[in-house]
Amino acid sequence: MSVMGLFFIFVFSVALAYLWREGVLDAPWLKEGEVAAYRSGRPPGAAKTGLVVFLGVALCLFSLLSAAFLMRMGAYDWQAPPLPRILWFNTAALVASSAALHIASVAARDASSEQMKNALWAGVVASVVFIGGQIWAWREMLANGFYASQNPANAFFFLLTGAHALHVLGGLVALVRTMVRASLREPDEALSSTVALCATYWHFLLFVWLLLLALLVGWADNVGAICRRLLV
Repeated sequence: MSVMGLFFIFVFSVALAYLWREGVLDAPWLKEGEVAAYRSGRPPGAAKTGLVVFLGVALCLFSLLSAAFLMRMGAYDWQAPPLPRILWFNTAALVASSAALHIASVAARDASSEQMKNALWAGVVASVVFIGGQIWAWREMLANGFYASQNPANAFFFLLTGAHALHVLGGLVALVRTMVRASLREPDEALSSTVALCATYWHFLLFVWLLLLALLVGWADNVGAICRRLLV
């Protein structure tokens, strides 16, 4: 069995363990007589369960893309392009947004309304800066003649960064909606849970981006050589 197969089994097992712990797999509504209690003592949160499942699927997607990158980079026609320096600035922006969302989550839990709102604003601004920086990087690549059709390494650059940017844009939609809700009412349990889910998602985006950056920069070349031997 390949390494990626073992990894997918691990991701599936973690997701299944979470759903079991939350009582999603108990299905008490199917039992006759008295309705059985959920394992956790309360119905599982739909939003949290949905996020866990989505993160598992997204992680498998980026794992497949990374595996394809590692296997393809050993071919004779692979010519890694020079990366735009703005990617480092974009990384700092994503770190700032993740940190801001963490602060917002803590502030929401402590019912600190102003700090929560300010941190949410900071997270949105930093995320928009990240997206703008990514667009700048793509334009710089094209301006220097590094087109996706020219070389597989160029194509993987646009594919990996584009897939990640789409996930950031999707998260921004939810984050802006959460910020609007936060501006209209004081922090409560429901709002605190929503902010915490946004923070979890942004931590995931940062984690994935750091791994992708390591691939693009070439820090994972030795890992790639090992993976190619195991995956072939």
